[in-house]
Order: sequence, then C-alpha cells, then structure tokens
Amino acid sequence: MKSRELFPLRSEQPESKDIREVVSKYLQYWYLFIIGGALSLAAAHFYCSYYTVPHYSISSTILLKGGENDADAGGLGEIGMIKSSKNINNEIEVLSSISLMQRVVSELGLSTSFFVEGRVKDIEIYGREVPIKLIVSHFDTAAYGKSITVNLKSATEYEIEEEPEKLLVYRYGQQVTRPYGIFKIVIAPGIAAKDIPTNQKIKVVFQNIKAVARHYNYALMIYPKREEASVLQINLVDPIPEKGRNIINKLVEVYSKEAVEDKNLKAASTIEFLDERLKYLTSELSDVEKDVEQYKRKNELTDVGAQATQYLAQASDYNSKLSEWAIQIDILESIEEYMRSSNNQYKMVPSTLTIQDPTLSGLIGKFNELQLERERILRNAFPDNPLVKNIDEQLKDLRANIIENLRNIKKGLVITSNNLKANSGQYQTKISKVPSMERELLEINRQQAIKQNLYLYLLQKREESALSLAANISNSRIIDPAIATDYPVSPNKQTIYLMSVLLGLSIPFAGIFVKDYLNDKVQTQRDVEQLTDTPILGDIMHNDFETLVVTTGKRTPIVEMFRLIRAKLQFAAVDKENKTMLVTSCMSGEGKTFFSINIAATLALTGKKVVVLELDLRNPNISKELGLTKGPGISDYLISNEISIADIIKPLEEPPGMSIISSGPIPPDPAELMMSSKLADLINDLKHSFDHIVIDTAPVGLVADAFSLSPIVDSTIYVVRYNYTSKKHLKTVDDIRRNKELKYPMIVMNDAKKGNGSYYGYGYGYENKSTKNKKFWKTINI
Repeated sequence: MKSRELFPLRSEQPESKDIREVVSKYLQYWYLFIIGGALSLAAAHFYCSYYTVPHYSISSTILLKGGENDADAGGLGEIGMIKSSKNINNEIEVLSSISLMQRVVSELGLSTSFFVEGRVKDIEIYGREVPIKLIVSHFDTAAYGKSITVNLKSATEYEIEEEPEKLLVYRYGQQVTRPYGIFKIVIAPGIAAKDIPTNQKIKVVFQNIKAVARHYNYALMIYPKREEASVLQINLVDPIPEKGRNIINKLVEVYSKEAVEDKNLKAASTIEFLDERLKYLTSELSDVEKDVEQYKRKNELTDVGAQATQYLAQASDYNSKLSEWAIQIDILESIEEYMRSSNNQYKMVPSTLTIQDPTLSGLIGKFNELQLERERILRNAFPDNPLVKNIDEQLKDLRANIIENLRNIKKGLVITSNNLKANSGQYQTKISKVPSMERELLEINRQQAIKQNLYLYLLQKREESALSLAANISNSRIIDPAIATDYPVSPNKQTIYLMSVLLGLSIPFAGIFVKDYLNDKVQTQRDVEQLTDTPILGDIMHNDFETLVVTTGKRTPIVEMFRLIRAKLQFAAVDKENKTMLVTSCMSGEGKTFFSINIAATLALTGKKVVVLELDLRNPNISKELGLTKGPGISDYLISNEISIADIIKPLEEPPGMSIISSGPIPPDPAELMMSSKLADLINDLKHSFDHIVIDTAPVGLVADAFSLSPIVDSTIYVVRYNYTSKKHLKTVDDIRRNKELKYPMIVMNDAKKGNGSYYGYGYGYENKSTKNKKFWKTINI
C-alpha cells in the first residue's frame, strides 16, 4: 500500500470560523474585561458625581411687535410722528449685543461669584443660597480674577482671608478698603442675623464685567421659533437654573426698556423743538393781531366794501398759494436755524412736517438714527471712544448735507413764490382802485392768517407728539417667561457610562492585541500551520508533575493525548516500518526529553518492547529525570570494545517492556562520535531486539548532531512548545521538510493550555481543531 490517504489534505478539511477563534482567544482573558469594565464604571461614576457640574437649559419666547402686519399701539399710527417696522434679524443682533449683556450683568451684580467648598472642588452658590451680599463702590483692574475667602464668624462679624494665615476682621456693613477696591459686605435681604451660618467659609471671586458679559453672550442662543412669525426663542445653558432665568428675564427687560427709551428720546426731541417754535409764533401772532386792532381803530374800519369782492376773489387764490409756500419757507428756515445752532448739535432733528421731499426725509432719518446710536454707545463708553468719534464725523457730514438740501428746497420755493407774485400783478391795477386803507388791511390780515395757520399746525403736531410719548410701550411681549428644564442637559451620564465601559473593555482588548502582536512565540496551531506544511501529530497538555506520566492503568488527559499520538504514528506505519523515531526540537527546553520518555512508555503499554536512546550527548537529561543509577552508556559503548549492548541497556520496572540506554559521560567530540559507524550498528542491532527505538537527540537549531542520524531513522518527531518556541524557528522545520534533511518530519505541540491547545471532550479525548490548509500527509511511504 504505497499510496494511501492517512490524513486528509488541509485544503480538503472544512475551515472553522475565524471569528470563533478570535473570540475564544480573547475570552480566556475574561477576568481582564470584567476588571476593566468595573474600573471604568467606577471611574465614570466618580467623575459624574464629583467632577462634573450639571448644566440646565433655560429658555424663553418673546413676541416682537411693530411688524408690517401688526396693529399700531394705541391706534396712533396715523397721527403719531413715530412709526416703526421691525426687522427680526436686526432685533436678534440687538439682543445679542455685548453692550446689552453688560447692562444685564451690571444690574444683576454678576461681577462677583460666590463658592462654597465641596468634596472635590468648589461649588458655586447663587440667590437665596448666598447669606451675604457684596456692595461694590470701586474696583481696580487688579481685582479681576482675584478671590477672597469670607469666614462668617458670628451674626455681627466676619473674617476676610486674602492670603494663608492672614485674616482681617470686619463688621457687617463696614466699608472694606483694599488696594484692589472698596466694597461692603452685608447680610443678604430676607436673612435674619440669627440665621447666619456661623463658621461657614464662602469664596468670593471678582470678575471683569466685560468678560462675564462676553461669556454669557457666547452661551446665549437666539433664533426665530418659526418661519413667518415674529417670535424669538432665547436659550441659555447654565449650571444654576435660577441665575439663568434671571439673566434671560433681565435681558428681555433691558431690551424692552431701551426700545422705549429710544422712542421717548425721539418724541421728546420733537416736542422740545415744537415748544420753541410755538413760543416764537405766539409772540409774532400777538404782534400781528395788535397791528390789526390798531389799524382798524385808527381808520374806524368795520367791514370791507363789496365793490372789491370780485377782484379779490381771484387774488385770494394766489394769496392762499403764497401763504402755503410761505409756511414751508418759514419751516425750512426754522429747521435750518435749528441745525445751525450749536446747542442742538447732538439733539434729534424734528420731523420735516409738511415738506414732502424724500431726500430731506431720508437725510434727517439717517441723522436721527446716528444720534440714537451715539446715545446708546455713550451709556457704556466715553465721548473720546473711537466709535463715538466716528459717529460724530458722520453727523457732521449729514448736518452739512441737510443744510445744503434745505437751501436748495427753499430756493425752489422762493422762485415759485415769486412766480405767483408776478402772476398776481395783473390784479394790482384793479386792487389799486380799492381804497388804500382796505389794501393795507388785507396785507395785515394776510400776515395774520399765515402766522395763525402755522401756529395751529404746530400746536396740533405738538399734541400728537405728546400722545405718542405718553403711549410709547415696549416693542416686545413675553410669551413664555424663562423656564429651566427639570433635568440637566449635560453631562450626559448615559453617554459617559457607555463610553467608559467601551474604554474599559478596549484597554484589555488593545493590551491583549499588542501583546499577541509583539509576541513572536508560537501560541496556537494556526501559527505553525501558517509557517510550515509539516504535518502536526497533536498536542501534549501542560504538565507540572513527574516526568514519566504514562503508566499502566492511568487515564489522565495527558496520557490520552500520548495514546492519540501513538495511534497516529501507527496509522503512519501501515505500509512501512516505523521502528526508529528521532525526537528533536529547535532549542533546549521545548520538552523533547519529556516526549521521548512518555511516547516510549505509551508504545510499551501496547505490549511492545521499546528502548529510548539518550543521544543528546551534550546535555543528557533522561537518566537524571528518571533517577537511573550511573553506569556505562552510549559514549562508553562507542569508544570501547569491551562494553556490550547488554551492558548499557537499563530496563524499567514501569511500564514493563521499556528500557533506557543512557548517554554516559559527556564526550569531548559528540559530533564526531554521532557519525561513528558503530552507532549505526548499535541501532541496527537494537532493531532486532526491540519493536520501537526512540532516539532523544540534541536540538537541530543549535547543533547538527541529529542530522547525522537521518540515514538510520524511519521518522522524525519535532517538538514545538507553546509560548516558548519562536516563530522564526519554524522556518528550520520547514527547511528540513523541503530539503529532506530528516526523514518524514512530524510536529508535536507541547505544553498546551486552555486557549491555545485543542484538547477537550469525552474521556479526556483529543480533537485536532486546526483551521488552515489541514494537510498532514496525503501520501506517506515509510
């Protein structure tokens, strides 16, 4: 039977799932994953409990009035001088302005923060939790970022600690003067002196108002709640819900207040201008009325003759037009005089009233907007601020443009008035027939009518402006006041716990992966199969006990493994003799001696006569491991003609049928001794006396002793030890197989443990579970 399939090709065996092997490899370190997960959960719990500060989301909604579709407040749109059309994006920019937030921070007193000592870090307190109140009179820039500790000693006194072991004692309400500022500390409103928590330490931190305003301005989110609606959503995330609610509510309050202030400023400026003009017109109108009274008394006039009625009817029409143009010219002159006055340099320009010129109206509107912007900036800045100076330059240019425009309009009105006067000249001849007294009276009456009409007009506008001033209301209305969420929005504990568990599991996973990646030792059968096609007989499990583990009647797992290997060796010897087996390895310590003794014992249990040759002449261990008495050995037999084979054979009591031939003294030239023809004769003679010969020789990776035995052996068993044999040494095995340096090499995996071996199951049996290219031998000729 020269060609027989003793074992299937690796390629012909079904591939097991890689995922099962990967999972199995990592599951053997299950305790590391449990420890990593538990530690990560504990760290996450400690972090969430002591290091993180819960943040709450506070939101409010407001309605912006004054849109195109909104009704005018109080029904004053038609008669009022102030009309507004809101742009929602502009209002968002106003609400998001730093200056508005600075006013909020200043009014709420957020430039000082209060903290109490916590388990791990200080905890901020606010509102009713703060038993004291700090009233700042003056702060220097050196105070920004500085902190002091206030120790509440009693109901009347407290201590300030600025440096360690430096305490300053003050009474509540006493002024504190320090290099960085002047302030007072009083008991908070609503707290009785007896309720002061004595011996409590409160840390007070002074902050720059601009920096605090900038922080909250960045944290603030303002956006339209819905399209086609003038409703804004205001959101703020803060660790203290009460503070967040106060900030949003105060922001809306300050925004509404400034909008009303802007309206009132414009209306008040218009009323002031109208009051001045009415005062001047009252005096002029009184003078004209006195002239009429004196003229009539002097000339004893009571009525005008009917004879001039026809001529005056046409002239009356021209006079009416002349009166209208005269009013406009007078208004233009008044506005020009108002613009030239140095007292009105930074005041609002009143409405152009009856002057229907879009260019003039646009210039005055732009001028008034710049005035309002200048007033708003001056609330938080000084006149020498670059922004204020820039606006002053723009106001100066606009003032010059307005005056020039007024001159041009007035010039046109004068030309038109002169044309009317010229047209009325044709009636002068007819009017000259009217008694001079009546003509003079008409001129006086015309002056009186002009003054009176102008007076009534300005008086009406003054009342309308007063109504607008009294009826000015906020441009916004709060729909939902600021409300905080019941649960914090950050930190997200579920995410933290999940990420911590993943991190806790990934660290052991990464450690095992790196360990395996950097480990160049053989760990599984797959490592061997990937590096060589040499067939694998099986595994030998880890052994921590005696050297000879195979004895009569013993059925331990390791004994069953040797029996399985014995069966495979018998399968390999179906057609050819396999009496002489060479056992070697790549390096010392891989278990070839242990395997040689026990495979021989396993063969002996079948009733065969087996002899083990201790041919590792450089480092013999068999006699030592079995506790054999010293006596002649192989080296003695090879160098002496007086020692017979019978003299060197040492039978063992257990198991029966097994003998040992020790190496004897270590020779000076073991390599040359191994090549002796007498050694070949020895082995041939032993073949007649024994059924099996097991040769324990030196490692092939260190010396070449084993190669000299290749012609006289039937098969070679190469021992590879898990987690001991280097992967690069497997190239030696593959080279031996390909170059046929040793006959029929086979591999035995020694020191198998759970996770890298393949033993399990019924009766401590064995199953080879290798996965890649499972080719032992397709054809073996032995």
